[in-house]
Amino acid sequence: MNLKTEKTKRLKKYNELYNSLYTSLCLFSNKYIDDLEKSKDIVQDVFIKFWNTTITFENEVAVKSYLYVCVKNKSLDYLKSNEYKLTERVASFDFVQLESELYFDKEFFFEEVSVAIEKGLKMLPPKCREIVDLSINGYKNNQISEELGISINTVKTQKKIAYQKLRSILKTPYIEIIAILLLNN
Repeated sequence: MNLKTEKTKRLKKYNELYNSLYTSLCLFSNKYIDDLEKSKDIVQDVFIKFWNTTITFENEVAVKSYLYVCVKNKSLDYLKSNEYKLTERVASFDFVQLESELYFDKEFFFEEVSVAIEKGLKMLPPKCREIVDLSINGYKNNQISEELGISINTVKTQKKIAYQKLRSILKTPYIEIIAILLLNN
């Protein structure tokens, strides 16, 4: 394989990775620093560093883990920086909690589950997805019924269909539990 083909292949993989993870990494960083614009900058910096890295990874999970750890560390570095301290928000954060593995694991899991559920929701039929979206946004069955002009039984049936479809689409016990919690308003 020639050098140009190899570079093109690497660029294509990088772009796929960037497109699939950028949003969730920004949201992940934002959980730490509560500034979406700065979170976007952090994720951009991490991807630039990643592009310039010659590290090779065995699989996609390893790459995702690496990027999440890099974003976490860069977010924590920002919180410790003079730039952040000038905003006078540093007193409201518990750095020990933010640096803990438990916090990182919880946030990483939440982001991964959110992305998986979002993909699953996009695969639902439009009316079913609309009902689930309202449910996720805190609407009760009777409110969904009124909002959409359908019966409560239709809402319940559509939520049941959504749960069954999400279960078959997602096929992960933890994600199923989260879906159940979201759909049982």
